[in-house]
Amino acid sequence: MNTLSIAKEVFEIEAKEIASLSNLLSDDFEQSINAVLNTTGKFIISGMGKSGIIGKKIAATLASTGTPSFFLHPGEAYHGDLGMIEKDDIILLISNSGETDEVLKLIPFLKNQENITISMTGKPNSTLAQNTNYHLNVAVEKEACPLQLAPTSSTTATLVMGDAIAVALMKLRDFQDKDFAQFHPGGSLGRRLLTKVENVMKKDNLPISSKDINIKEVIHKITDGKCGLVVVLEDSKIAGVITDGDIRRAMESSEDNFFSLNADDLMSKNPKTINKNEKLTVASDIMNQNKVNSLLVIDDELNFVGVVQMYDLGI
Repeated sequence: MNTLSIAKEVFEIEAKEIASLSNLLSDDFEQSINAVLNTTGKFIISGMGKSGIIGKKIAATLASTGTPSFFLHPGEAYHGDLGMIEKDDIILLISNSGETDEVLKLIPFLKNQENITISMTGKPNSTLAQNTNYHLNVAVEKEACPLQLAPTSSTTATLVMGDAIAVALMKLRDFQDKDFAQFHPGGSLGRRLLTKVENVMKKDNLPISSKDINIKEVIHKITDGKCGLVVVLEDSKIAGVITDGDIRRAMESSEDNFFSLNADDLMSKNPKTINKNEKLTVASDIMNQNKVNSLLVIDDELNFVGVVQMYDLGI
């Protein structure tokens, strides 16, 4: 068996298990989601070993999509970090066997403090499943591991169930891309949604002209401006724009009188503009919808203040 066949078999096994997982969903899932939605506390995730690693990812996804969450190592919890758990917090305990000792040791404390608890196991009749308020079944029939020892299908099932929780909470909270950006200011989405056009636009040495300059001056200004265009102004307001494409088209259509043309003859009188206070995502949408690479930037008084181009958006 070659390596590609082995890889395909792994995909097939895990895909089959994931496809079956939705059949294991019960009312406990819906009740778990409602509990998290209605709590004023945090959603704390805990688990040991591979389950703990998956738990960290689930907590990270939740925290970045509007649900206050963090991962708590059960061993550390039992040695002082139980103080991080408050009465209004909801705890998700992950253990494929449902018999992980370090996780089970948390149950008495959580019951005494009357925390709502959710278990995620592959054994609905396990000790953990029977001692939590709600149980999420992530049982699989077959691991992708040929020895049926290394957690493979089971960890994937756990991860997918975590994603289902996060997505359900997102949709019920009407969590939007602007909310996501607040938690990801360093990413490209955060940049587009939080950064204003005025923060990235070209505003110095702008390529501007009057209506009456001749074609040679227009070409010089386009070249010197390094924006591929020149903006024709009238009383600080935009009268039109001339792009290098306009110059090429004029050369083809007006060969005989090309050098007698002036800016007023060449300019497009309704160029696409954007207010300097708009976000980069708005600029991106306008450019994509109108198939242009540049926008002229105006202020609230409609004065021309800059040029923003596709490469300025960083997308």
